[in-house]
Amino acid sequence: AHAVDTLWRIRGPLFAATFRLSSPFPPSPIFYAIVVGTIYLSCNTLINNNMTSCTKSLHKMTNQDTTEAPPPAIATSDVGTDEEPKGKPESALKSFLSGGIGGVCVVLVGHPLDLVKVRMQTLEAGAKSSTFGMLRKTFAKDGVRGLYRGVSAPLTAVSPLFAMSFWGYDMGKRTVRYFDKEGETGGGEYKFTIPQLVVAGGLSALPTTAFMAPSERIKCLLQVQANELEKGGKAKYSGMVDCGKQILAEGGVRSLYRGTMATLLRDVPGSMAWFGTYELIKKELMILQGIDPSTGSLSPLAILSAGGFAGIACWTVAIPPDVLKSRLQTAPPGQYGGMYDVYKHLVKEEGHAALFKGLRPAMLRAFPANAACFFGMELARKALAFMD
Repeated sequence: AHAVDTLWRIRGPLFAATFRLSSPFPPSPIFYAIVVGTIYLSCNTLINNNMTSCTKSLHKMTNQDTTEAPPPAIATSDVGTDEEPKGKPESALKSFLSGGIGGVCVVLVGHPLDLVKVRMQTLEAGAKSSTFGMLRKTFAKDGVRGLYRGVSAPLTAVSPLFAMSFWGYDMGKRTVRYFDKEGETGGGEYKFTIPQLVVAGGLSALPTTAFMAPSERIKCLLQVQANELEKGGKAKYSGMVDCGKQILAEGGVRSLYRGTMATLLRDVPGSMAWFGTYELIKKELMILQGIDPSTGSLSPLAILSAGGFAGIACWTVAIPPDVLKSRLQTAPPGQYGGMYDVYKHLVKEEGHAALFKGLRPAMLRAFPANAACFFGMELARKALAFMD
């Protein structure tokens, strides 16, 4: 009890010390928010768990039959449960806002490594560069601003994009439930299996492509522009808006949506792995912690872990189509006839290993970025609980 009380008393100075951290490569502000949020929620969970344990002991000593409430933690969203929730559904506006915040987290934490990934994928045949070497060069030349080149396009699209992703996942679950009439349990509940949740995850990628494709096109062009600047060339685009205007002027809306099918072929299997892995790891962590998966809640560390491994699983299957998408979206007009044409040229000139270009930065980015995404979303859901 004394240890818990001490930890609670020093939480203020601990937060202040966290914000004073510095390094040669300063992380984004969202990193500090995640660290502080984790410490804060862990302190709350630890104290509440301690109080609950004391209550249990007191009840056993007095032989009172009192119904004990479970210790509060971060309440997992509908996405994080394998049963349909009872009672009133959560606010659609809350889901939209929390999904958008999760998207902002994933972009702010992961964009520097995403920049490196795209630049490595679009290097000319024979050109070599390491992940940290490219990060070091970019930071030395342009500072933090260079590491976040092209961030405006995905940052502008993340709110509707991630809102639609989680909304699409929910619609996918409803579709799965509609076609499976034998999954009903007592009390009108429906228990999803992991394969069903994987299918629902794949369906979630369908509505997001309308937002993702043009955002990816602009982002990749802005990121690849850095390769030309290193060769002594001039910048063609001054920013996201200028890039979008030039694309529309040169090729119209069709040019803006170039690579839509490649984006879809990347995101469908990627989303299947993303949601499926998150659900599976979360469920196993709950069982490991002795929590009922149908009614329990995860700790902050468990959410970060499940989200991080979900990101790794996603990019493990998504990297080959992502390479083809990046090549197609950044190529001059008329160079390729489509995604299959990109594949033939790439394999002929550089071999099949080229399909995995950018895998290292993608893997380095996947864990922290996706851990931040799910953690940010769950924090937002807890903060916006009054909207239900």
